[in-house]
Amino acid sequence: MSKVIDLFIEILCGDFDNQAQVEAEQKEGNQTHPYAKHITRVCDDKILNSPVDLEGHYILEESYYTYPDKETEIKPLLFFIRNKSPNSVMLQSLIIPERLDKAEVINANDNLFFDYYELAINQKFGTAHYVMQDNAYFTTDHLCDFGNDTSFRLIETLAIDQLLVLELYSVSGKIITPYNTPIIYKKII
Repeated sequence: MSKVIDLFIEILCGDFDNQAQVEAEQKEGNQTHPYAKHITRVCDDKILNSPVDLEGHYILEESYYTYPDKETEIKPLLFFIRNKSPNSVMLQSLIIPERLDKAEVINANDNLFFDYYELAINQKFGTAHYVMQDNAYFTTDHLCDFGNDTSFRLIETLAIDQLLVLELYSVSGKIITPYNTPIIYKKII
């Protein structure tokens, strides 16, 4: 695999949370962002019937969001990443098959598998283009049209020491995300 893919995987994979950000907001008396945790791994070994000549990697991201006074929201995400150019990566979101319970779509589930032939690209998300900057980090500003006058914008800066992730949902041109600054993820060691 290329150096750009290797660096992207090194940055993106691991366990992350924004505990420091949440604690700082609580100390100020105004928690704006949810507590968020990601557990992200390469999951090529969980893909059955994948073509042997397929260039790229599958990534499983377990996302957990806890807003004050609400239950934790669980969002498993499956991605396929591949090189776009010598300094960029393309990330495609895949639809989690309906046969799977979201609570079971976790990296630690040794019985979890996806069949290559059941995987479908999430057309609403499209393909996000991440550009490597200074041979050290990646940025994207990806806009999606979800239909029904709903859009989603993903703005990320992914570096070894932190992931800055801003997800903005809009309906009829009005942003409905309860915050407008990025979640600041740090790698949990």
